[in-house]
Amino acid sequence: MKYTIMAAGMTALVLSVVGPFARAANNDNAAPWLDCLIEPYMVVELASPVVGIVESVPVDRGSVIKKGQVVATLEAEIERADIELARARLEYNQRKYARSEELFKKRIMSSSEKDLAETEKKMAEMELRRSQELLKLRTIRSPVAGVVVERFVSPGEVARQEKILKIAQIDPLNVEVIAPVAMFGAVKTGMRAEVKTDDLVGQTYKGRVKVIDRVVDAASGTFGVRVELANPRYRIPAGLKCKVHLQK
Repeated sequence: MKYTIMAAGMTALVLSVVGPFARAANNDNAAPWLDCLIEPYMVVELASPVVGIVESVPVDRGSVIKKGQVVATLEAEIERADIELARARLEYNQRKYARSEELFKKRIMSSSEKDLAETEKKMAEMELRRSQELLKLRTIRSPVAGVVVERFVSPGEVARQEKILKIAQIDPLNVEVIAPVAMFGAVKTGMRAEVKTDDLVGQTYKGRVKVIDRVVDAASGTFGVRVELANPRYRIPAGLKCKVHLQK
């Protein structure tokens, strides 16, 4: 009789813990508000692909930048001179090839000599493209739209293929959610989510579930969920603690 009473008590305890989450899976209004953290969608640390002296860094911490915008340049006088030299060599070989075609038609030049002129022209074209690509390496562009988090170099310093800028993409934002294991299976990708934070009182934002972790943390009995939150005008700062309500 004593054993039966203990079993019933344990069953009641389990139901009292699991019950709210089980009901949450079937009732949006009963779903709990879960702890979360608003993070950037992506953080990029830009580095120089080549060693050189920094010529300019037209952005600073807090600057809003567009994708493809120039954020730093290295001194490139030698590279520009190489391009001019390669362009002059190409123009000469183009004229030489044009003359070789005329001489070949008149049977004054052999086919092997004509082939040599054509090869020299192609090699000059490749050399010009190579010089242009080397110059591009001296201009560093942002691969994402976002804000500058930190600047590591200033004009006049030597960039040694190290970090130049840290850029955070904050549209969209990632909302990292910690959910109890009792909700595993009830949370689905594409579910709507309502996000609010005490730091922005009265503001509630809409997002959708994008990622669900398939590995549960055994120590805490939780799993991770990522909600994607649109932030077109950067009104929501990253780094805020928040609460999220998952809906069907």
